[in-house]
Amino acid sequence: MKNLLKKNRVFQRLAALVIVFYTLSIPVWSQAPAGEAAAVKSFYDQALRDSRCYAWLEHLCYQVGHRLSGSVGAERAVAYTKSMLDTLGLDSVWLQPVMVPRWERGAAERVEIKAHKLKLDALALGGSVAGDVRAEVVEVLSWEQLESLGERQLRGKIVFYNRPMDPTRIRTFEAYGGAVDQRVHGASRAAKYGAVGVLVRSMGLRADDYPHTGTLRYDSAYTLIPAAAISTNSADRLSQLLKTEKKVVADLQLHCASYPDVLSYNVIGEIRGSEKPNDMILVGGHLDSWDVGHGAHDDGAGCVQSMEVLRIFRQMNYRPRHTIRCVLFMNEENGLRGGQEYANEANRKGEFHLLAIESDAGGFTPRGFGFDGDPAIADKFFASVEAHRELFEPYGLTLSKGGGGADISPLKSQKGLLSGYIPDSQRYFDYHHTAADTFDTVNRRELELGAASMAVLVYLADKFGL
Repeated sequence: MKNLLKKNRVFQRLAALVIVFYTLSIPVWSQAPAGEAAAVKSFYDQALRDSRCYAWLEHLCYQVGHRLSGSVGAERAVAYTKSMLDTLGLDSVWLQPVMVPRWERGAAERVEIKAHKLKLDALALGGSVAGDVRAEVVEVLSWEQLESLGERQLRGKIVFYNRPMDPTRIRTFEAYGGAVDQRVHGASRAAKYGAVGVLVRSMGLRADDYPHTGTLRYDSAYTLIPAAAISTNSADRLSQLLKTEKKVVADLQLHCASYPDVLSYNVIGEIRGSEKPNDMILVGGHLDSWDVGHGAHDDGAGCVQSMEVLRIFRQMNYRPRHTIRCVLFMNEENGLRGGQEYANEANRKGEFHLLAIESDAGGFTPRGFGFDGDPAIADKFFASVEAHRELFEPYGLTLSKGGGGADISPLKSQKGLLSGYIPDSQRYFDYHHTAADTFDTVNRRELELGAASMAVLVYLADKFGL
């Protein structure tokens, strides 16, 4: 009996030590009081009852319009968004200078197969040189095929890249990533073998007549040749014609021009932290857009959602522990100058970004957030929120590893946490980089739910830390 009692006492002591150790090892979020569910709901209530983001987006789309870096539209967007941030009673609002590229599309593009009276819907790729080319078209479905054709079969030809986005990918950004390399690098890789022009199948899953522009990158080792995207319907028509005709000749005419860099700005507003003012929680999107459509989903939606996060905090009279900063980056589409300049300046000032959230995937229904960053911080974060997933579940939000955003990527060296807001992506590439990316394609409630979701993540990160 004595031995049994002694064993019980030993067991009790060990159990007590385990409990103490476990308690000390629980990350701070797991100590959040049960009442946080009500606090989370209050953010959604505020966003859904009294939002400004939809009205801001309407003005940005209809009164400002598309906003390519270096354009008059970009200048107007900077002025408008700063004026709106000035109305929110923030602690600071300012413009951060950044030099950006200036490229103009010029007169309407033309891609035509005259022999068959076939006019293809086309847009010059961003950064393309001008050109007036008449040449035979050669279809290419892979880099391996391009190399096998070589100079003997490609010199003096127009290369037609027709590798589609993979429709079996449920995550459409994965499908985009599997095809976009031909748009970005296709011109120079074709020029290597003597091609005189490039046509690229648009980066979209829907069969339609909207060509998708987007940036290309020239390799200075090769001749700069004109490059244009053609709509998915036009790509299918051209591909079918190439199957029935031995020789198809196209006329490709672009009127693009690049000019010296011009001065532009990142637009920044913040609520200063009461305890850790040099530790930042950032929300942001990119203010520039391509020069077709309104840039509503890409990325007007992300900008107004980020602005709305700060407005919600002000309306709720919440004073954050950390500084909460909204950054509207300039020049994501064709240079990433705004993101790079912002990170350089933050490092110079010794500012640490505990968490940076970017919304740049459209204004659709919220699905969650993806996270990337220093493994120690990322692992701690996931261990912390695991016990509190019930705060996100009523709003249909999931948390996953892997994420971030182009504009916040230069902050990765600070070893904080980067997060990408994830809305439903199934329709995003119907509009991405096209004239169809207009205000009327954005649903007000979906936009507001996204802003509320971002505000909740900021709130929890600020209150309980990472």
